[in-house]
Amino acid sequence: MKKKEKSQKKTDIINVKNNKEGNDFQYAYGKVEHSVRNTDNDYSYGLARQRKEKTHDNKVTSSYNSQENQYEAHEVPRTDLALEVRETFEDDDVEIRGVELTEDYDEETDICVTTVVIKDQKAAEVMRKPIGTYITIEAPRLNEGDESYHEPVSKEIAKHLKKLIGDIKHKEVLVAGLGNRDVTPDALGPEVVDNLFVTRHLIREYGDDFQIKHKLVNISAISPGVMGQTGMETSEIIKGIIKETNPSLVIVIDALASRSVNRLNTTIQITDTGICPGSGVGNNRKALNKESLGVDVIALGVPTVVDAATIVNDTMEQFMESQGFEPSEIHQFNTELNEQFIYNMFVTPKNIDESIKRISFTISEALNSCFAE
Repeated sequence: MKKKEKSQKKTDIINVKNNKEGNDFQYAYGKVEHSVRNTDNDYSYGLARQRKEKTHDNKVTSSYNSQENQYEAHEVPRTDLALEVRETFEDDDVEIRGVELTEDYDEETDICVTTVVIKDQKAAEVMRKPIGTYITIEAPRLNEGDESYHEPVSKEIAKHLKKLIGDIKHKEVLVAGLGNRDVTPDALGPEVVDNLFVTRHLIREYGDDFQIKHKLVNISAISPGVMGQTGMETSEIIKGIIKETNPSLVIVIDALASRSVNRLNTTIQITDTGICPGSGVGNNRKALNKESLGVDVIALGVPTVVDAATIVNDTMEQFMESQGFEPSEIHQFNTELNEQFIYNMFVTPKNIDESIKRISFTISEALNSCFAE
């Protein structure tokens, strides 16, 4: 009898946990009030989420199927872009409580700017992104060699950087170009730093009058490399530099991962939440943000690689849809395919060396224009 009561008590505890997980997910979607508890759907979602997270620890479980009134653990391929996380929700018009999305398209320049603002912790848990602002600039022709197109893109980057930075005149800025310059898709950060106009040494040499006369912002820059080259975490190196130079703002430049081949080398993400280097390719390093560094951190990145499994899944999904397969059948097929696929394989375009050179110059021009005013 005691054994049965003990087992029942354990089951009740698990039920409460699963109910809470399901209800918290509903709350983030604005489906029910946060005070609602212990519904069958909450419990079902809690179990589904628990099973999915144990089975696919490299996937994100985050979708709600409102038509069937059931929770479904939706698998999201690896991506660093907040916009792509938002797009994984099946209904584009679904309102996620605590997430604000705005879009602005310029027909003349063919540049689309989407801003995702995550306002509270509940929304952050659903989006799997920290609270903050994520600005995504999509420029389809950025990957082309048209220099006239890179100028408006550079101006667009500068405009949104200024919004996040605020008054830059009295700030001391450290720019960190993350990545391995010997691996082309990862060389964006170091390449941007190579094109920057740094001024800290000039101001220290010639004084404040020189700075005021030439309207200079105090800029320093570093390419810390990667752990395999230095034996040190990037965060350790940057913390040491911050301790010695006391910047009031850190701008981090890094290559990102996307879930769409169409966004490779054509998209720029700017955020005030910092960055976790390598997270998009499953190589997580210590985060670089205000909590870890003690100063404001703005991250700017461009997706240069895509998960190979994503390409396979998208191709098979399009083919099976054209052949009349049901969504459940497609999902089942992709799930079984993923279990046999090598997840640690990432693909980059064949012209990546040219793209990195052009895009790094576009970003450095945007930064230089911010610091010159």
